[in-house]
This record gives sequence, C-alpha cells and structure tokens, in this order.
Amino acid sequence: MLKKTIQLFIVVAGGALGYLYFPKLASLVGFEEPEWLIPFIGLVLGAIILFISTFWLVDYVVNGLKVIEEKLVKAPVADLLFGSLGLIVGLVLAFLVNIYLQGLGNPLLSEILPIFLMVILGYLGFQVGFKRRNEFVSLLTMNRKETKSAEAEQIDKNASANIRPKILDTSVIIDGRIADICETHFLEGSIIIPHFVLEELQHIADSSDVLKRNRGRRGLDILNRLQKDVPVDVQIYEGDFEDIQEVDSKLVKLTKVMNGVLVTNDFNLNKVSEFQNVTVLNINDLANAVKPVVLPGEEMNVHIIKAGKEDKQGVAYLDDGTMIVVEEGKNQIGNSLDVIVTSVLQTSAGRMIFAKPKAMEKAQ
Repeated sequence: MLKKTIQLFIVVAGGALGYLYFPKLASLVGFEEPEWLIPFIGLVLGAIILFISTFWLVDYVVNGLKVIEEKLVKAPVADLLFGSLGLIVGLVLAFLVNIYLQGLGNPLLSEILPIFLMVILGYLGFQVGFKRRNEFVSLLTMNRKETKSAEAEQIDKNASANIRPKILDTSVIIDGRIADICETHFLEGSIIIPHFVLEELQHIADSSDVLKRNRGRRGLDILNRLQKDVPVDVQIYEGDFEDIQEVDSKLVKLTKVMNGVLVTNDFNLNKVSEFQNVTVLNINDLANAVKPVVLPGEEMNVHIIKAGKEDKQGVAYLDDGTMIVVEEGKNQIGNSLDVIVTSVLQTSAGRMIFAKPKAMEKAQ
C-alpha cells in the first residue's frame, strides 16, 4: 500500500512539473504550436517519465521511510515531543524573518535566503529542543512538585484546623497513662490544661493525707513530662468560670466553649458530659478496647490473692490489672488455680472476669 501511494504521488508530481515547466522548454526549442495543447503534453510526458523512474526510485524511498519510521517508534516520547516543539519554534522564527525579507525587493533576499533560513532555523530549533529536553522535563517536574507541595501544605493546614483540642481533667492526669498515649501519637491536636485543674492538683498535692498527696504529686510530674519530654503541644488555659463552683462543671463548660474533646477517667463525669452532648475520650475505654479478648469457656491459670465481697469468692488479677472473681476461690488464697471463664463484664470503669475452678467443671 505504501509503495503504490508513493508511486501515485511521484506520478502526480511529474504531471504537475510537466504542466508548469514544459511550455518554457518547448519555447526554447521553438515548439509553440498549438499553444493550448503544450501544457497538457507536458503533463502527460512528465507523468510518464516519473512513472518509469518509480520502478527503481520507489524502493529506495520506501526503505528510507521504513528506517525513519523505526527510529521514530523507538525514540522516547520526550525526545520526539521537545524535538518537534523546537522544530516548530524554528520554523515560526524563519517565517517571521521571511515576512521582513519579502519587503526588501531583492530577489536574492526574498527568494533564495528564506529557503536557507527555514532549513537552518528549523534544524537549530530541533537540536535545541532535543538536546535540552531533560532541562525542560526537570523544569516542568519542579513546577508540578511545587504545586503539589503547596496543595499538601494547604491540606495539612485545613486538617490541623479541623483537629479539636483535647482538654484533660484531674483524674486522667493523675492516672499517668495519658503521657504514654501522647507519646505514641494517638492523640492529635493541642493538649489543654485548664488553670483550675492545676489549682486542684496543687491542692491535692498539699493534702495532709499521704495517699492524696502522692496522687497530686504524681499528677504534677505527669504534667512536667508532657511539657518537656512528650512531643505534643501543651497549652495552659488561664481563664475561669467564676459563676461555676464545681471543677467538673467547669470542664464541661470549657469543652463546649472551645469545641474540644474532654479526656477523663471519671465515670460520672463521662456520663454527665455525654448527657450534655460533649465528646469524651475515656482512657479506661481505650485500655479495655486493647485488652486481649477473653470469652466464656476459656481456661486460664490465676493466682488468688484475696477474698471477694461475696461468700467463698476469691479475687485474682491479670497482668494488665483486670480483676478476676473466682467462685469457691476463698479457700485457695495464696495458691495458683486453673479456672474456666463463665462471664465477662465490661464497663467504662473497667473490665471484670467471672470464673470458676476447673475442678468444679470436672465434678459436674
């Protein structure tokens, strides 16, 4: 198909050349009659001559086109793209210069020079686009990266603006686990310590009761750790609600005002906050959620350490502090015992496991 197309093109080109230039050749040799027929004779002769030449010329043209096609197909897209763009720029510059040259009236400048300019500027444009393609690609990539980084920065800003502050109450500070949780980056946003919570902690630390005093000092140590060692933004809220006396009520009010999240271990404060549509994070709920799941019917070995509230009950604890109430375990205080889990009770105050000795299961 390609060969026939090229042959047709050559024949048409030969006819066109004969039609245009045969009359001039005929006038040179003195053949001018009939005048109207001479162009058509040239058309036929030109078509026949170039058609005959196609039998040996067309193979070279086809082979040359196939070589060019293979090179273009194997060439990287970037090379073709930037080479073509450079060629287009060169040809456009040559066209603009030719417009100026056409107005000079000099045949050499207006007819011969434009051909050389078109070839030279087209070649230079292609070479510049081809050889400097890597710089153009780097420039485009850099602009794209800058755009993406700006977009990412804006997204981070929007995300940070949507993160609600976390307000700590006294119980969760004294508990101490909040520092470990912040250290693992599970809590996002600013950590707010109200000034009235600090006053309550100081009052507890100054208590005459040894247990309270130790708890208060532990809370102050946790605050120092949050400020110095934990990578979180800790802020002190200096305001107060003088018309409210209870610290818990102040915390609920502050959480509403700041549109924040209240972090607590206080079961009662948790319920009151939920009733008032305040978002609460309970550390005990988190701890219960990550504890290993214990199902009724599972066996385990526990160490009975004390008597339970009910008659004949013994109490043991898992390594994570979960209480296990064992039926008929009072007589085994100080001993290790294989038990079978009968039920699990989970609340915001913690998790309790009820079990009975494995020996009782076998006896039944």
